Amino acid sequence: MDISGSKREIRWGIEQRLEFIDFRLFWEGEINRSALTRQFGISIQQASNDLKRYEELAPGNLAYDKTQKRYMSSSVFRPQFLPPDADQYLNRLRGVADHAISQEDAWFSQMPSAESMPLPHRRVEANLLRATLYAIRRCRSIRVLYQSMNSSRPESLWRWITPHAFANDGLRWHVRAFCHIDRKFKDFLLPRFLEVDGDGPQEVSADLDRAWREFFDVVLIPNPALSPNQRNIVSQDYCMKNGRISISIRCSFLYYFQKRLRLDVARALDDPKETPVVVENQEAFGLALREANK
Repeated sequence: MDISGSKREIRWGIEQRLEFIDFRLFWEGEINRSALTRQFGISIQQASNDLKRYEELAPGNLAYDKTQKRYMSSSVFRPQFLPPDADQYLNRLRGVADHAISQEDAWFSQMPSAESMPLPHRRVEANLLRATLYAIRRCRSIRVLYQSMNSSRPESLWRWITPHAFANDGLRWHVRAFCHIDRKFKDFLLPRFLEVDGDGPQEVSADLDRAWREFFDVVLIPNPALSPNQRNIVSQDYCMKNGRISISIRCSFLYYFQKRLRLDVARALDDPKETPVVVENQEAFGLALREANK
């Protein structure tokens, strides 16, 4: 049944509730009116209307269980409003495990036991973040007291930067900015901003940050040191086609990408299972990495 036309006529609030019904039926196999009333703060009558509307738009998806007094997903159930997405489900699960969202906001009723590895908290002062956001929005420079890990600058140093973007390497937040001292675009770790004092005109346009604007296609393949069966499962694991996958990455992210996947030590490690994938276009990758770090 083509319900695309009907979907366009549904108000956003109703459509979200229909997606919720799809989500519960696909992942948990059941739903009742009280689930809708608790989740969206609607009346029992409105919940009944939503289930009736769902039944009209997705005929055959619901099977009512009189004993449990709830709707079950039928044997011919097919989601109509929210395509099944394993990554989305696991992201919701991680959000609850990380205490970033509540179980209710994740749409879970029957949540499996789950835990996420805790990481040390990285300090970011709200006022410093606000000043950086202000500078980015208005294309301004800011003067910051920054603690570098550079051995030539062991003490904190006041410096002018022109920020234009934020970047997350999976563990930390960086500010992408033009450094007025080194006269180039660099990444500055937000937790190492100690103070902000004053702002000024933009020193250099963000359009000149080539490493941020340009992308490089990293081609990954299973580690040749693995057995054929192991290479096959790595290929499936990473959604490879014909034994390889190409990932387009901002050139400014290449350093973090290789560190995160341990690509820089792949050939030096004794145990190949520690680095299941390696870079196929290694020479071009190394050149792009050097160019980005100039």
